[in-house]
Amino acid sequence: MIRAAVMLALCMVLAGCGAKAERWAYIHEPEKEILQLRSNGRAIYKEAEYTYTKDGGHIILTDAAGNAEEHRYEMDGDKMIFYERSVYTLDESEPSDGIIGVWKQDNGWLYQFTKEGKFSEENIFFGSYSVDEAAGSIRLMYDDPIEDAVLYYELDSDGKHLTIDYPWPMVAYSADGTAAKQ
Repeated sequence: MIRAAVMLALCMVLAGCGAKAERWAYIHEPEKEILQLRSNGRAIYKEAEYTYTKDGGHIILTDAAGNAEEHRYEMDGDKMIFYERSVYTLDESEPSDGIIGVWKQDNGWLYQFTKEGKFSEENIFFGSYSVDEAAGSIRLMYDDPIEDAVLYYELDSDGKHLTIDYPWPMVAYSADGTAAKQ
């Protein structure tokens, strides 16, 4: 009897047994779970384990070493817009001023913002943009029939690193892959 109680308690502490969970997948890949938020304060994000806190606009994931990463989020009906942070480095061989310039990551991803109000994302998506400096946001208005995206940005003090919080629409994940693609 005592052994069973100890095993049950251990299971609840280590594995979150009995903990309810919000389970989320990217809208474009509903069969793959990306984020799980358990009612016991534990989370799994991209297959890594964290503890988390959540308020009305941010989810803070903390790893076992105490490193925290903050993600904005917004609820949109039964969908969640989850913001993932990326840092881009200015390509100094190109003209720049503020966010105007070519911004690259080591993996090859890039943004280019022109002084004429045009942008390129990954050299695949193109359109116009507007900046709301007070909100720290950039609205991307795509030329293709893609919904506008509002991303948040921070430009470091030396103007060489641009941090972008990019919005990813998510839907509820189900293990059988039946989450609604919208």
